[in-house]
Amino acid sequence: MIRVTKTFLPPLDEYTRLLERVWESYHLTNRGPLLLELEEKLIQWLGTEKMLITTNGTLPIQIAIRALDLTGEVITTPFSYVATTSSLLWERCTPVFVDIHPEYLTIDESAIESAITEKTQAILATHVFGNPCHVEVIDALAKKHNLKVIYDAAHAFGVKYKGKSLFNFGDVSTCSFHATKIFHTGEGGALFTSDQKLYDTLFYMHNFGHDGPHNFQGIGINAKTSELQAAMGLALMPYLDKIFSERKRVTQQYRDELEGLNLNFLKIRPGTEWNDCYFPVIFESEQDVLKIIAALEKEEIQPRRYFYPSLNKLKFLPFQSMPISESVSERVLCLPLYPDLTGSDVSRTCRIITQTLRG
Repeated sequence: MIRVTKTFLPPLDEYTRLLERVWESYHLTNRGPLLLELEEKLIQWLGTEKMLITTNGTLPIQIAIRALDLTGEVITTPFSYVATTSSLLWERCTPVFVDIHPEYLTIDESAIESAITEKTQAILATHVFGNPCHVEVIDALAKKHNLKVIYDAAHAFGVKYKGKSLFNFGDVSTCSFHATKIFHTGEGGALFTSDQKLYDTLFYMHNFGHDGPHNFQGIGINAKTSELQAAMGLALMPYLDKIFSERKRVTQQYRDELEGLNLNFLKIRPGTEWNDCYFPVIFESEQDVLKIIAALEKEEIQPRRYFYPSLNKLKFLPFQSMPISESVSERVLCLPLYPDLTGSDVSRTCRIITQTLRG
């Protein structure tokens, strides 16, 4: 079976050597030495100022919402994973959807201002498939209307925009270190900010509100990660260059072999050093998508409809029409992509797609 993704695992002996440090110290959690080492190495590697590693990638969004004291309307995208919208609802905020750009697939920055009301407090936008939002326009709108900005940057590990880490934009950026991501800690995530006061608030909130062993700065939850997860992240770091280069090899082969078919690829925003985190293909119709899924799965190749459905169609939300997001979500399919996917398997996948479309 060729799955849509495959977790990159470091050599077991290298991971085990890091675990030996845990066994020697008996320090398994509560920001142990491996976690602190990983944070420092990632800050240097990514080119960010401050970060907090967390136990998953959804809690950072929820903590950011709380830390920024959001309680009203938040403008967001309908084209993202459900965690983006559900985090707002979980924190008792009201999602207000704005449709997406048909090529970049990120929130349409030109439609944001018309959605702003006296109840709007923030913008929560997703760097879709690691493709940057139009951060300059969003920043200008936020300043003009006194809004906070959170970026769901779950897919943006290693992405640079105009020479800067994509995590350096917005009041807070969040990332996922889930096992399916380019960089992972098995399960995990992170918070990024350049504001020291906000960082302190995020820090307290991710650790029960602790301000020292016996004092509490305020309300908090437990979003800390373990030394076992940190060890996985440390074991992966020496392989990052290999991971990125192999993913780029796969995406380039897809582009070369699918060129000329009746389909579209994700358009990467100018000024972006992309990370090749997914390979989404936008077909002419949902019927094409369903036929291709059936043909691929018959040959034990598993793509994924990512993101589907458009979040404005969730049954637990009042419906807001988002025609571009609805159309794209019905027609997009992510093809298998991981570092050790062979060229012959990419060719076989492309051949099946070509034969299916040409009938």
